[in-house]
Formats: sequence, C-alpha cells, structure tokens
Amino acid sequence: MINGLLGKKIGMTQVYAADGQRIAVTAIEAGPCVVLQKKTAATDGYAAAQVGFLPKRTDRVNKPEMGHFKKVGKGAFAHLREFPDTEDGCNVGDELTCEIFSIGDRIDVTGTSKGKGFQGVIKRWGFAGGRSTHGSTFHRAPGSIGQSATPSKVFKGKKMPGQMGNARVTTHNMVVVDVRPEQNLILVQGAVPGPKNGIVSIRKGIKA
Repeated sequence: MINGLLGKKIGMTQVYAADGQRIAVTAIEAGPCVVLQKKTAATDGYAAAQVGFLPKRTDRVNKPEMGHFKKVGKGAFAHLREFPDTEDGCNVGDELTCEIFSIGDRIDVTGTSKGKGFQGVIKRWGFAGGRSTHGSTFHRAPGSIGQSATPSKVFKGKKMPGQMGNARVTTHNMVVVDVRPEQNLILVQGAVPGPKNGIVSIRKGIKA
C-alpha cells in the first residue's frame, strides 16, 4: 500500500496520556488525498502513486494540468506529490485518509522551514561572539575564516553569514499520538517543520 499522505500543519497544542503525562503535539490535517496517477516499473521504471491535496479553482489551472485532472474526474488540486506504492496497491481515483496511520506509528514529516532572511553567525550557527566590555571592538563578527599562506583559501562548507531557513527539512521518527478520522487530523508528538498552514509530506518512518 501507499506509505504517505500530504497534509497541512494546523498548529501545536497539548494532550494528556493515560498515565497523566502531558505531551506537546502538532495537529496535522492529513488528507483526504486523491490518487491522480499510478506509475509502474514497466512504464516509468519505478512504482509510485501521485496524489492531490486541497481543491483548487479551475480558473487557476492551466490547460495541461486541467487535462491531467480531468482523467480522474475529481476536480483540480493545489498540491501534488508522489509517494512509493506497490503496483497492486491503491488505484487511480481512490481517496486516501489519515486512517492509513495508527496510534504509535513512527513517521517522517517533511516541510519547508520558516524563512529568517539573511542572518549572522551568532543567530545562524550559534557562535559565541566576542566580549562586550573592556574596550573590545569584536562583538558579533565571525572572526578568522582561514589561513593566510597555506592553503590560502576558505574551505567549502565554512559556517558563514547568509540565508537562514526557508529550506526543505525532514524530522524523522515522530510518534503518532492520536488519529481522528472524523476531523482528518493526526496528532504527532513534538514540533513539525514550517509555519502554521504549511504543507507537509507525511510518510511511514524509514528508520522506524
């Protein structure tokens, strides 16, 4: 069967376990997603299913996309993703819900982290910086970044100021605390990458 869904991050809250322990959770609207295309090893070289999530106005869809959606007849979708699937798994037109996950499952959640803009090394990498007193003129600068004569260059990967956030981030092995099919919600222990209402991909954990 297909091992993932598209979802939308709703926000964070708290729930209580049976033993009274308080758990910080992220609520994710997982599905419903519609299977739009099946890819097989014979035709595409790999087995996967393309799913669509969240309806989209048809006047906002170009003609090639509309032709793709009309083959299924379930309307247009704002977000499309592929997930690994067996060739005898789901079929085109099937609707997938959060019920593919169960309480206690380990999942991987992928999203786009919040963009922080251009930041210095203290905020971006956690550098200590220089002293603030006794006439120091070195406060938030990165300091030396290389050698003078040998090797006379800055190594690739050196931690420097630059764009922070707005990157694809995956959090592995998150635990599903609760599944609420009537609300299309799953509650996941801990924080999920991205802002509220951000689109996330949810898969069965590859390291579970």
